[in-house]
Order: sequence, then C-alpha cells, then structure tokens
Amino acid sequence: MSNPLKKILVVGGGTAGWLTAAVLAAAHDARMESGIRVTLIESPDVSTIGVGEGTWPSMRDTLSRIGVSERDFIRECSASFKQGSKFVGWRTGDNKEFYYHPFSLPQGYLNANLVPYWQAEHANISFASAFSSQEALCQLGKAPKQPETPEFAAVANYAYHLDAGKFATFLRQHCTQKLGVQHVLDHVTGVNSADSGDIASLSTRGHGDVVADLFIDCTGIASLLLGRHFGVPFVSKKEVLFNDRAVAMQVPYAEGNDAISSATIATAQRAGWIWDIGLPSRRGVGYVYSSNHASDEEAEETLRSYVKSDPRSCPSIDIVARKLSFNPGFRKEFWHRNCVAVGMSAGFIEPLEASAIALVELSAAMIRDQLPANRRVMETVARRFNQRFSYHWERVIEFLKLHYVLSSRSDSEYWRDHRREEGIPRRLTELLELWQFQPPSRHDFLQAEEIFPSASYQYVLYGMGFSTHQRSTSCRRDSFEQADRYYKENKSQIERQINGLPSNRELINHLARETH
Repeated sequence: MSNPLKKILVVGGGTAGWLTAAVLAAAHDARMESGIRVTLIESPDVSTIGVGEGTWPSMRDTLSRIGVSERDFIRECSASFKQGSKFVGWRTGDNKEFYYHPFSLPQGYLNANLVPYWQAEHANISFASAFSSQEALCQLGKAPKQPETPEFAAVANYAYHLDAGKFATFLRQHCTQKLGVQHVLDHVTGVNSADSGDIASLSTRGHGDVVADLFIDCTGIASLLLGRHFGVPFVSKKEVLFNDRAVAMQVPYAEGNDAISSATIATAQRAGWIWDIGLPSRRGVGYVYSSNHASDEEAEETLRSYVKSDPRSCPSIDIVARKLSFNPGFRKEFWHRNCVAVGMSAGFIEPLEASAIALVELSAAMIRDQLPANRRVMETVARRFNQRFSYHWERVIEFLKLHYVLSSRSDSEYWRDHRREEGIPRRLTELLELWQFQPPSRHDFLQAEEIFPSASYQYVLYGMGFSTHQRSTSCRRDSFEQADRYYKENKSQIERQINGLPSNRELINHLARETH
C-alpha cells in the first residue's frame, strides 16, 4: 500500500492560501501529532491588493467551521454585510434603471412556478421585489439581522464585503495560533521533482528544501507549480468575456458615519462596469473593462468621474488608482499529479457576481472532504476534482455572459460585440431558447453543488426584461392562487423586516463596540 498522505504544503498566502490552509487544518487536526501537517509558505515581498472583496453566504459556514468568531471577523477585517448585487444601467444604459440579484430564494420558489403569475399580475414591479424582501432592505441600507441574532444566523440571507489584505492577516493569525498551521516566510527558489514526476519538495532561500505529499498552488496568476512547473495549459475565455483590465481605488467616505451599502453595486459603462463595495471605513471602487474597447487612460478617467459624482466620496483627497491586468479563463486541469491549484492559480474571471472567493471555498471544501488517503488513490480524486471544477468554471462563464447577452444597450461596440452569436456559449444559447417558453428550473442544473441555482438565473433574466411565454395549459388557476399567497406573504415580510432591522452601519457599529 502507498505511504499515507501526512504533509500538505500550501504555496502562497492571501485569501486563497490562508483560507485553504484553515479549512484543511481545522478538519484534519493539524494541531494534533496524529493529524495532517499543514504548512504554508509565502514570499515576504508579495502583498494582497485590498480593493474590497465580495463573498457569498457560504462564507458564514466556512468561518464557523474553522472556529472563527463573527464579531472578531467583522472588526478585524473591516467587514460589512452583503445581501446581494445591484445592477445599474445594464439593461438600457439609463442609470435610473436597476435590478437586484438577492441572496434569498424567491418566496415560495421551491413550491410554485411564480413567473406566469408575476408576468400576468405584477409585471409593473421587479421580480425580485415581488418575491424577495431583500431589494427593499438593500434600497434602505438595512442589515440582514438584529444585534441579538446569534453569530452567523440570519433574518435575511447574507454574505460579507471585506478588506482582502486584512482578511489574509486575520486568517494567518487564526491558522498559526489556533489551528496548528506552520508558517514559513521565505522565497521559493526551485521546484524539485521525484523520479515519478511528482513534486518532491520546494527549495527555499532560507529554509532549505520543504518536503510534502500534496502541494497546493495558491501563487496567483503566476501559477508557479501547476502552470510554470507542470506546464498545464491555460484556457483563455476572452472571446466570451472581454474584460481583461481593471483600475481600482480605495475611496474614503465624505462623512465618517455615511450609510454602508447592503449590496455590491455594479454600474454598467461603455466598455465594462464599475463595482462599488461599501466597507465601514471606506469604499472599494473599481472599473473592470475590455482593453479592446477602452484605453487605460479612458478607464481611469471614467472611474474618477464616477467617484467624484458620488456625494459619499471624500472630495479633498487625491486617490491613488491601482491598475490590474488579467487573462480571463482557467487551467485545463486543476489537479495534476500531486499538485492542485486553488484561487487565481487555477483561473480568474472578472469579479462580476463575486465568484472568486466562492470558488476558493468550494475547492478547499472538496480537497478537505476528498483528501486522498495515499498517493495511489490520488489519481481518482484528482480526476473527480477536475471534472467538478471544469463544470463549475463553465457555468460561471455562462452565467456572467448572461448579464451581457440580455442587454439592449447599443451605445458602444462593447455591448454590441457581447451579443454576437460567435461569442455566446452554445449551452447558454440553447437555454435562452428554452426559457422563452418555460422559466429556468432545477431541471436545467443537475449537479448537487451548482455554482448558481436556477433562482439566480430567474433574478437576472427577469431583472433584464426577459419574457417567458408559457403554454396556456401550464397556467392553471391553482398555481396562480398559490403564487398570489406567496406574493402577499412577501409583502408582509418586507414590512416586518423594514420595521425590525437596524441599518447596516448601525449593526456594524454595535458589533465594533461589543466585547466578548
């Protein structure tokens, strides 16, 4: 029998590295002599870009599993509560029009087909506001729970906005002090192969050769192990999703107690879109765009104009802009031999819908749950991992493309190019044809761990003005009565939550003052 897997080396820090190390160490008793040894090595010269990050509700379960206090996390990571995404100007280019993709399922979604009723009876209001309370909560800047609500519990489903640099530091301290992760701060100078072709060890400048049984590549876009050492090809998706540049700023509030947005705000522009993420002390604002449709200078000018036009922005500070470039896509394989890539070393797609950290969580969770007992079974685990994450990446790309394909904007080549048939994935084209006659449902997405459920597709489709024409035989009166009941229940829920919930700022201030 092969030797048992006992040593894991995570290469690279940041959110991907430290979150993966935390998930593995917590689940496999890294603190104990009998547990799996988890070591993280990172360069002292690489810093995290803290532009403001968005997460999914899954982060609550992840933090709880690794033993983190939510109060400590909120305070130490400058985190705030996020209840979804708000899309401004995507449909027609008019910045007065918007729609939401909230985190809560539509009221009654699992029991009734809500779309025919909504189209027939309430098409004058958004689908999200008809069957979810979170559009109203976000519009009013409400928090997703009350001060006395237990940690990680929710009144309205929520995730977080956070400072990525502070989050990495917070996770590092938790990993090293509470979870038994060994931290090596050093430069990797070489990758040493075993006779089998596996990685045997990494050479470092100050700590010699570091040996492990499984190597996790969290080295970002450089992909030092999977990409550079093993030469696993990168699959570019730039012909589908054009954005390959971003310019970002950290924007202080004009007033220290300004309202904190309860959703990520994504405002469409002529060559991309601007994200606006509210943290307690500042906003993370950035313009992600296509270099084929706008120059770097034009992009920065667009972003600065957006920031200056917002009354929440502090007017007296000259804000530094950070420029980033990336190639949208992913690796052909994610787990090769005894190396698995997590985070940007596996791939990166524009930050629309905040899938980056969620994919890190999913990757770490599958490694945790499927951790090979020995080298002999690693090939089977790797093949399953590759199949699962190839599927995930393709679904992310289709879902993001959906936002662009549905737009009727024609004010620039960028938006017109997005609707060209040759750039639309075939599966998405087929689904859009199908959805003209029946709403997205669980039958369209069959995996147990879908990245985006069918409800997410409904929020985007009908937020963007898509229309579904169902058979008259499908629109039975009893389903209308059922949907009407859920509509009325949602109206009552909105009223209760608006009256009972504090603002995002009020809850965060309360947690900042609170001590254990």
